[in-house]
Amino acid sequence: MPVEFLSDEEAAAYGRYVGAPTRAELEKMFFLDDADRKLIGRRRGDQHRLGFALQLTTARFVGRFLPDPLEVPAEVIDYLADQLGVADVSQVKQYTERRQTQFDHQDEIKKAYGLREFSALEAEFTAWVDARAWNTGDGKKSIFVDGVSWLRTNKVLLPGVTTLTRLIARVRDEATERLHDTLYGILSPRQQAILARLLEVPEGARASDLERWRKGPSVPSGRNMEKALERAGEILSVGLGAMELPPGVPHRRMVDLARYGMTATATTLRRHGPSRQLATLLATVIYLEGKSVDDCLDLLDLLMTTELIGKGRDRHRQGACPPAPQACSALGHARCGGGDAAGGHRVRRGAAAGAGVGGDRCDGAAPGTEGGGGRGDRDGAAARRRCRCRWGRCWPSGSRPCRGSSRR
Repeated sequence: MPVEFLSDEEAAAYGRYVGAPTRAELEKMFFLDDADRKLIGRRRGDQHRLGFALQLTTARFVGRFLPDPLEVPAEVIDYLADQLGVADVSQVKQYTERRQTQFDHQDEIKKAYGLREFSALEAEFTAWVDARAWNTGDGKKSIFVDGVSWLRTNKVLLPGVTTLTRLIARVRDEATERLHDTLYGILSPRQQAILARLLEVPEGARASDLERWRKGPSVPSGRNMEKALERAGEILSVGLGAMELPPGVPHRRMVDLARYGMTATATTLRRHGPSRQLATLLATVIYLEGKSVDDCLDLLDLLMTTELIGKGRDRHRQGACPPAPQACSALGHARCGGGDAAGGHRVRRGAAAGAGVGGDRCDGAAPGTEGGGGRGDRDGAAARRRCRCRWGRCWPSGSRPCRGSSRR
């Protein structure tokens, strides 16, 4: 049957062989060095020497002594027998005829290699589990895996799987409950009432205030910008972000609580006890204070990019340049009559001459041309066809109107 949070397969593999060890594992964990051989050499009979070697290497590989020392893969027995020079491995079956022998050998192995029983370090291990659960909030299975490594590193023989799993589950639940009680204790009655009301659906509304606060603006628009500012104002008015949290509460645990509060439904949160419910809401509202302000800034950035900068760039790409008729007109009439400004010709813009392109008249026009039919006017028209406004978008006359030189 499953043991707490472990499956049947995981519980069955705990502290046991799971298939035959690989060649690399055999050479690393089952190789007998000089100290091992010296200790094994004190046994009498091949069955005792091989059985002693099996218990020694099994404790080294799986972390504890097996109830049946011979419950090991055949590859392990053959590998140890080759090192000890035991020709008939079937003799090892005689090792369990006297049960007290295997217990005596276990005591000798523990003394020689400094192995300790779990009961001797149970208090220290419990403190390690409590610190791990308080600071990280990791799951029970994660703590279990790392707890086994901690016991192996500290040369502690693994206890039974039920003993270890129940201890880890109990200590982790106590640490989590202590965290909730700590956060619940710093809330005033007014703050508790405000947080509790977040889970209620106001009259005429379709969702609770918590659901509405968690849903930020999605489409950049002026109306959504107004809603985002109102949402940020509501969240900041609660004033939970200015609270001083207990110094012992890890920031990671607050993040975990806020992450859960951002995904759990209001119905699920209402099912929790008061301490867990309000502790989760406290962490969620503190997170939402910063998130609501960030949402406003992001929305403002989108509005600036899409509504102002983006549209101006699109108009520029389409060639919608600002009109500049005076610049193009002045350029054409400066060349009117084939002269230049240094030769006495002066550009005059008057009401009688008109304000459009070709409507200006030049004081230095040749007699008889009336400023419209002579060579000077033709030169001015040619100049106007060649003119380029500051946008570089003008086109020759007759092919495309110059948007930078006239308004039509």
